[in-house]
Amino acid sequence: MITVFGSINMDLISTTKRLPEPGETVTGLSFSTAPGGKGANQTLAARRAGSDVAMVGAVGSDEFATPAIALLAEAGVDLSSLSTTNGATGTAMILVGGDGENVIVINAAANGTLTEEDARAAVDRMSAGDILMLQLEVPAPAIRAALEAARKRA
Repeated sequence: MITVFGSINMDLISTTKRLPEPGETVTGLSFSTAPGGKGANQTLAARRAGSDVAMVGAVGSDEFATPAIALLAEAGVDLSSLSTTNGATGTAMILVGGDGENVIVINAAANGTLTEEDARAAVDRMSAGDILMLQLEVPAPAIRAALEAARKRA
C-alpha cells in the first residue's frame, strides 16, 4: 500500500495569448477547472499504475471539495483518512500563455490545516513494507512529523 500525505486542490485554469505584465489585464481565451494538488496527482498516478493507495489530506466544506476528490474516488483510492475543514478547499489559479509558459498561485486553504498529529496518525495506519509519499504543499511541520514517524517505524 502507498500512503500519500499531501495536498488536494481544485485547479482554476485560464489560457491567454500571453501572460500579463505586472498591473496589466489581458483577455482570457478559455477557462476550465480540474482536480489537482501534488498529493492528489501522486495518488491518482500511483493508483492508475496499479497500486493500492490511501490519500491522507483535507478538503474544505465548499463547492470545490467534491470535484477535487472525484477522480480519486472513481479510481478506488482509499479516502477514509480525508478530513473536511470549515472553509475553502485548496486552489491553484493557473494562467497559461500562448507559448506554454505559466504562472501559478496556490492557496493552501484546507491543505494548511494538516497537523503533525495527522501525519503521525497516517504513518501509524501503515504496515511494514508500505510506502509513504510526501510533497511540499502541506505545512512543513506536518511533513517533518511524517518523516520522523516513518523513520522510527523503519
